[in-house]
Amino acid sequence: MRKAISKAINRPAIVELVMEGVALPAGQLLPEGFFGVSPTIKPEKYDPEGAKQLLAEAGYPNGFGLTLHGPNDRYINDAKICQAIGQMLARVGIDTKVETMSKSVFFSKASQGGPGKTPAFSFILVGWGSGTGEASSPLKSLLHTYDKERGLGASNRGRYSNAEMDKLVQQALATVDDAKREKLLQQATEIAIEDLGIIPLHYQVNVWATRKGLAYTPRTDEYTLATSVVAK
Repeated sequence: MRKAISKAINRPAIVELVMEGVALPAGQLLPEGFFGVSPTIKPEKYDPEGAKQLLAEAGYPNGFGLTLHGPNDRYINDAKICQAIGQMLARVGIDTKVETMSKSVFFSKASQGGPGKTPAFSFILVGWGSGTGEASSPLKSLLHTYDKERGLGASNRGRYSNAEMDKLVQQALATVDDAKREKLLQQATEIAIEDLGIIPLHYQVNVWATRKGLAYTPRTDEYTLATSVVAK
């Protein structure tokens, strides 16, 4: 079912029409250039007919219904992205209702429940960055099995759980050797994406501008700090 949903999403259309070209289609957690990104994963190709076939194989030849929840004041064009996805899913037979709300309400409700409890939302739009520059950040927070005591899976609102991926992430977090850690992160990413623990959409491209004579080096955590502006 998750594969069908992924195939039904036209990522290039979201990039061009919703994000006005200021984004890149996503196939995994982080874009090329970040540490731990897998070189083998590419964005899912838009394949509505393939999505319909998978729905039929899953026992839903006439589709089914769901509700997509998301914020309307957290990410660039977040509400528009939800609406676009709702229309794309409807085209393959998934009757999708879209409900968006302020980020304060959305994240509070999305985080309700916990392990073994029914989540408030079943299908949500969220975003993630990596202040560390490594894939370990989204892996341990978004996809690792929820473990409050160890601080893992804190933002795993979809309740995804894969013991093999968990093991690789834990090994990576305890590995100092860069080459070995990178390989572990790549393997963990490949498992999570193959499982469709999340469905990547696009990488937001951030834009900064300065007046002539000044230069600014963007940060991966998106913070804009005056102390980072230098004279050219």
